[in-house]
Amino acid sequence: MPKATFLNRQALYLRPDPARVVVRPFKPATEPRDLNPADKRRANHIVDRVLGLDPETARSQLAEILENFQGRHRHLLRTFEARAGEMEDAFATHADFTKIQRQLVGAYFVHEYSFEASALFNPSIVAHPDQSGAPEGGLRFILSLRAVGEGHISSLTFRSGSIAADGSVSVDPSARLASIPKVRSRVSRPDGEDVEVVFEPDEDISERVIFPVTASQSNGIEDARFVEFNDNGRKIFYATYTAYTGLAIRSELIETTDFISFKMSPLKGSAARNKGMALFPRKINGKYAMIARQDNENLYLIYSDDMETWDGGQAILKPEFPWEFVQIGNCGAPIELDEGWLLLTHGVGPVRKYSIGAALLDKRDPSKVLARSAEPLVRPDPSEREGYVPNVVYTCGAMRHNGQIVLPYAVSDTFSNFATIKIAALLQNMAKS
Repeated sequence: MPKATFLNRQALYLRPDPARVVVRPFKPATEPRDLNPADKRRANHIVDRVLGLDPETARSQLAEILENFQGRHRHLLRTFEARAGEMEDAFATHADFTKIQRQLVGAYFVHEYSFEASALFNPSIVAHPDQSGAPEGGLRFILSLRAVGEGHISSLTFRSGSIAADGSVSVDPSARLASIPKVRSRVSRPDGEDVEVVFEPDEDISERVIFPVTASQSNGIEDARFVEFNDNGRKIFYATYTAYTGLAIRSELIETTDFISFKMSPLKGSAARNKGMALFPRKINGKYAMIARQDNENLYLIYSDDMETWDGGQAILKPEFPWEFVQIGNCGAPIELDEGWLLLTHGVGPVRKYSIGAALLDKRDPSKVLARSAEPLVRPDPSEREGYVPNVVYTCGAMRHNGQIVLPYAVSDTFSNFATIKIAALLQNMAKS
């Protein structure tokens, strides 16, 4: 079957950059509540050695560290002091530290982490909350991406860019520096923690890296599906994501209005025990609505009164075509068109090949499927088959701009690219249900 003519790949590749690093707590001497007695003894041995240095040697050691690392991070001395403060409960009784000793101790309990050394993939896109400087007839956007580094730990990072009136995409250069946010608050719940994190307002959006901060996220924040949600005229950006401990997964929710402060909360209910939930950008018939896949095979429509609890649901899409016989899933929040809700999907076919398709849902009753793509919109090209996981194209969310869909997508779980899709031609090529 000939390739679809409504798709235009832009060849705008975003590749992982191992030179981009953040400062993270050094293990095994991590947060005091995580330390066992042996780790505490080891931490205190390190402190004893630092305190054993004469003042001039300690000053010289700190100066050498700053000469080596200062240009790679913002506020490095402040970071060292904050880390020493976090470790205080784990330290045995010592004489009061001098300022230099405290900074030097903190330096021994952090390390650099190359957060996107292995992969930069599974993007989603939303309109930027600040549209100043947008091109005429175009708009500014924020792109979220899953970054993977040493130990296959996933974090959430961002880029900004512009869409021109004709749909062409440009991505702003990423900042040289990167940082993780401060934890502003933690609230314990029976099922986990509500955590609020905040970045410095003067940091570029590409500097901001949200790293795991709770036990449920300890091995990764994966595949954030951002959506601009209309809450009675107020814009809120939500994203569902997969929290991964290394053994277990569950769905959680991020909320932000400015991409500076973020609240992260666990979701409850039977659907939240799986991954791949995607929120509609507004309420449907007075209720919040999600597309989810709690059985690892089909797509369900679920409603909720409170955004937190997601149970039950109705199966609305099942594997139908050969390219999706193994399973189907959503590829981000549904996109509202005049004709209905456009839902991007992924299908898994033979040789575990991932492709991107679409379905059109009724606007008033999204349980009604009006049409779906019999053939993939995007499948791995010969040039896009190789990577960490071969034969995969995947996205966590696209957006509408004028008569086109702007689609960021990942290639083989390694890097990301963009395509645009003409909406009218896409709808004409979809098979009516």
